[in-house]
Amino acid sequence: MSTCSLEHPNGQEAESLPAKRLCKGECAQDGSVEGGGGKASRAVEVSIVIPVHNASCWLDECLQGIVDQDYTGSMELSVYDDASTVTIVEGWRERLERRGVSMVISGHDSAQPRGVGHAKNQAVSQSSGKYLCFQDITKRCLCFSQLIGCQVRRDPEGSTERYTRWINNISQDQLSTQVYTSHGPTVIMPTWFCSRHWFQRVGTFDEGGKGVPEDLLWFYQSVGQGGGVVRVDQCLLVYRYHQQAATHSVLEETIWNLRVAFLQERVINQWESFTIWNAGKQGRKLYRCLSSSNQKKVRAFCDVDENKIKKGFYTYEESKERPKPQIPVLHYRDASPPYIICVKLDMTGGVFEENLKSLHLEEGVDYYHFN
Repeated sequence: MSTCSLEHPNGQEAESLPAKRLCKGECAQDGSVEGGGGKASRAVEVSIVIPVHNASCWLDECLQGIVDQDYTGSMELSVYDDASTVTIVEGWRERLERRGVSMVISGHDSAQPRGVGHAKNQAVSQSSGKYLCFQDITKRCLCFSQLIGCQVRRDPEGSTERYTRWINNISQDQLSTQVYTSHGPTVIMPTWFCSRHWFQRVGTFDEGGKGVPEDLLWFYQSVGQGGGVVRVDQCLLVYRYHQQAATHSVLEETIWNLRVAFLQERVINQWESFTIWNAGKQGRKLYRCLSSSNQKKVRAFCDVDENKIKKGFYTYEESKERPKPQIPVLHYRDASPPYIICVKLDMTGGVFEENLKSLHLEEGVDYYHFN
């Protein structure tokens, strides 16, 4: 297990420093390694990709985790330094060489960083491994079109409890069906492992910088192109939570709009009609954000709140249609699938989950979770 938390603010154009490949022995111009008994092939199986910006307080733990890996195949560490004021990677050269890990280090030293998406892309571009490991994970069985992650331990312990339970405990099937929730990717980015072939097929990370959820965008592209999602059910990463994390720069509304667009593209556009489970704020917001053609597919809202049910319907006041659309509000037992569920999981002491279970529905066919 290793710890790594490397964050980036938004950035601007800067001059990049050339990559330095640090290998055990001396690197020949053809990319082979000279040392020991002469030339040896430098074919790398796994490239560990680390974008860095002012992360010296955490980098030691991350690099120690690489040294301590029990993986016996060939590994390469690819680091791109995004305008750090202090860097400590060079100091790890000897220890990594003893472990048999070659190093590729580059970056830029301008006053402003370019952003996490750019740093990830550069670290991938300069690497050479057949498989890409984003920060830390051990090798498992691989399919070239799969994105693989693992379970995590949160630091500080107890922070983001609901999220941590979700990321560690959803089933293998739910890794594909719960991709539309507000939690984001169903395997977290610091644990991603995929083939270089698949990364190149999906494409590079968005380089918009601060405020852009580059990991969610890439995840959606991967799923949209038919990529599978797999989780290794071992805790292989300490996932640090802190207020300086780049994720806090992304607006909730940005995430919401991306989720709605992906949900419509992958699910709702293929349905003839459906029910929104939750006649409250979140359900109504989803309805308002749908395309006009998909709004017409909503046959009803459903809920357990007697006051909402007694009212009988929801009126879409902002509509330019006349008369304004009125959508029935039903008790969930009187509604019919398929459902888009806008009720938060793990918030009702199990009551909602039991209600849903009582209907004997199949997730990914009869319903999808959105919140």
